[in-house]
Amino acid sequence: MAGLVLGKPGQVLTDSRQLAVWGDPITHSRSPQLHSAAYRVLGLDWRYERRQVSERGFAEALASLDRTWRGLSLTMPLKGAAYTAAIVRDRRAELTGAVNTLLLDPDGPRGFNTDIGGIVRSLGEEDVDGVERARIVGAGATASSALVALGELGARQVDVVARRAAAVVPLQALGEKLGIQVDPVPFTAADYAVVPLTIATLPGDAPLTETAAHALAGAGGLLLDVVYGHWPTVLSSAWERAGHPAVSGRGMLLHQALLQVRIFTSGDPDVPVDDEEAVLAAMREAIMGD
Repeated sequence: MAGLVLGKPGQVLTDSRQLAVWGDPITHSRSPQLHSAAYRVLGLDWRYERRQVSERGFAEALASLDRTWRGLSLTMPLKGAAYTAAIVRDRRAELTGAVNTLLLDPDGPRGFNTDIGGIVRSLGEEDVDGVERARIVGAGATASSALVALGELGARQVDVVARRAAAVVPLQALGEKLGIQVDPVPFTAADYAVVPLTIATLPGDAPLTETAAHALAGAGGLLLDVVYGHWPTVLSSAWERAGHPAVSGRGMLLHQALLQVRIFTSGDPDVPVDDEEAVLAAMREAIMGD
């Protein structure tokens, strides 16, 4: 695959570039609106599109890109394939085995996981900048990013509510690396420990009984439900009936995309873009304003 000629670290490229979000399905993705809003504010003539790419077709599609391509955002089911394709990865990607951002470097794709930063920054907007104990609902791929995010917030004990205890085993192994005690808890539990924060990582259409949702909501605290396309969810409705705050995954989506913009413009997720406040405001309007 032809590479891109990058500038010095932190240098923003200003010529025309192509970017896209890939996944299967992909029509629901809001990434084109988010990124296009950012590049308009930055004055960059960059085109960002969406493309349906299957896991089987990923390698061929990646190899077909020419040197006009700057990077890719990856959604399900491509985060594992993108991890494999990356020649170097950031720590968050290494911990989770998931890459949702590929920067197309001359020497090969560089992989990042911005979902974790998206969770941390989204919770920061809810005045959550630290937590000792929390709960994750669901044990799928996003649960790993949620666990790392909780570790960055200082969590030392995390309950994972899952249908099968075996599904929590990989999270327990990850927890050992992070210094977090991870305990499996069934959806059929009679009650749940009171925690200040619950992160729900279930798909929007995942089946969940009202009984289980009610029991989880009874434990209180803030709910961050990573779903943003199916809102309200069964869980968020239960939280609101119980009088507890619930926020959708739109904030996570917004902030993980901002970190991607940083990567695509400077190559570094820790380097803010020019006039970042205005960029974030435009992106927020694109995702929240409809």
